[in-house]
Amino acid sequence: MTAPGPVVIVGAGPGVGDAVARRFGREGNPVGLLARDGDRLSAQARELDADGIRAAWAAADILDVDALQAALGQLMSSLGVPEVVLFSPHPDVDLIKPVLDTTPADLRNSLALNVAGAAAVVDAVLPGMRAGRGALLFTTGSAGLNLTADRAASGITTTAETVYVRLLAEALAPAGVRVHPLVIVGPVGPGRRHEPSAVAERLWQQYAGLGDTYTEIH
Repeated sequence: MTAPGPVVIVGAGPGVGDAVARRFGREGNPVGLLARDGDRLSAQARELDADGIRAAWAAADILDVDALQAALGQLMSSLGVPEVVLFSPHPDVDLIKPVLDTTPADLRNSLALNVAGAAAVVDAVLPGMRAGRGALLFTTGSAGLNLTADRAASGITTTAETVYVRLLAEALAPAGVRVHPLVIVGPVGPGRRHEPSAVAERLWQQYAGLGDTYTEIH
């Protein structure tokens, strides 16, 4: 039986990112962590290692495509080609503002983080992913489901990312690389509407073929 391949978490924070690392790690997947804060990632990797989960980390800003792809290359050199990639960057709350207050720079930065960033990750990892086992997982908020003028950049960007992910799924289906978006409606965090462990379990179910390709959690 083939050993589980690496799972790389882009946007690996202490909430959902850590929960996903532990959920997949329990199944034997090595874990690659990628985010901006190297000190936090280093501590997080040490904690996972102490709990018996092989972990590596690389720091990069998703907005810096060259640095992002170099960091992904570093993780692949350490762990091997990923079997699973989760793209789940932390939203920039400063961009959540009414449409009349939303500047061109706000839209550019929001799309760069969530759409161009996603495309840069796919571009880096896709060539080596194994048909039939490779999976690309994406989490988004719900701003695209209920568009409102009070959350302009979120609605525009979530809609654009949703379209990108659905087109990606269509294009990769013949190659056997699966694409699974997860839309999270409501706040995530300990004691909030969605516990990070519950989100991680849903992502695991999608990867394992136990859930729908497209899923919303309310």
